[in-house]
Amino acid sequence: MGNIRQTYIKRVAIELIRNYPETFTGEFANNKRKVLELTDLGVTVDGRLQATHKKLANRIAGYATRYVKRKRGT
Repeated sequence: MGNIRQTYIKRVAIELIRNYPETFTGEFANNKRKVLELTDLGVTVDGRLQATHKKLANRIAGYATRYVKRKRGT
């Protein structure tokens, strides 16, 4: 059995990839940083980016990673 993700997670991840295709890669850590930068899920505290909704940001970044790997064939 595979993971079934909610539609809003898929929708946000795919929209981010379509709007910023060069910023997302097959690396989860990079994608998580970009999701926090490009959405309202991250806030800057003392010059560091922190997640306000960590679980949601992780799920979006994880789906974006899988989506990019599947589309690019890596």
